[in-house]
Amino acid sequence: MDVNAVRTFVAVADAGQFQKAAADLSVTQQAVSKRVTALEHSLGAKLFVRAPGGTRLTIDGQALLPHARALLDSMERAAASVRPGSRALRVDVVHRQVATVGLLRAFREAHPDTALDIVTLHGGAQAVEAVRSGVIDATVRAVTFLDQPLPDDVESARVLDEPLHLFTGPGHPFAKARSVTPAQLAGHHIWMPGNSPGSEWTAYYDRLAAEFGFTIDTIGLDFGIEMIFDTIADSSTVATFVGQETRLVWPVRHALRRIPLVDPTPVYPGQLVWRTDNTHPALATLRNHLTAAYPGRPNSGIWAPE
Repeated sequence: MDVNAVRTFVAVADAGQFQKAAADLSVTQQAVSKRVTALEHSLGAKLFVRAPGGTRLTIDGQALLPHARALLDSMERAAASVRPGSRALRVDVVHRQVATVGLLRAFREAHPDTALDIVTLHGGAQAVEAVRSGVIDATVRAVTFLDQPLPDDVESARVLDEPLHLFTGPGHPFAKARSVTPAQLAGHHIWMPGNSPGSEWTAYYDRLAAEFGFTIDTIGLDFGIEMIFDTIADSSTVATFVGQETRLVWPVRHALRRIPLVDPTPVYPGQLVWRTDNTHPALATLRNHLTAAYPGRPNSGIWAPE
């Protein structure tokens, strides 16, 4: 069914005259007549009774009218769903407990009228491809550790350097330390079962371990953060890393410790990634907010890979 013909049919039904419908649609009366005739032929039904004083709907026209209105309304909603600014901005956050969520929470507080659609994709390469293909509007990733450069139509800007903490149970040798240096971790095993081969965070921690002489242990299944809590709480040797902004709540009986890493402080880098031709107005607002809020990387006192 031709949409213009359906729209013209509704206009004539509302106006009661072909001439007035033509004026409302900014077309000629002849064009209106041709569209209605074509619609009648396609449906095999007469829709209007034409008379010198105007037109009136036939029984078939009366039956069609509510469905024609619903069709036009549905098409308008479909168009509005992809019209720039009318849909929610879709952003990947990797995981709902990490620092990226805090960045978006602060953005939403500053721009409460902006609709956000938060998704969690697994790997950085997958997230960048989702940006490039238009599945999502943006992601925050450690672009430095992707296996390949960003596509030509995708850009990035640094928006995050998250300090790391050592996460231990009460019986660990460092449990009572106010802070720990990365050099003190030499010879220790850091347990990170969620480190997936090929992921950007795995590449980061492998580089960090090589720099300071400790080992990243990925042995064991990742059954979630609760299992990690239980294992670390009961061990005098197992420790892991968490980001400073990662929100964790554990049972009081575990008596777990979050110990800042200093001299230097390893920071996990995050860059906002977006497609250059994405015209969603909220994307520009998000980009401006995050780049303005980013304090910049200190010249000393931190460790970040090139």
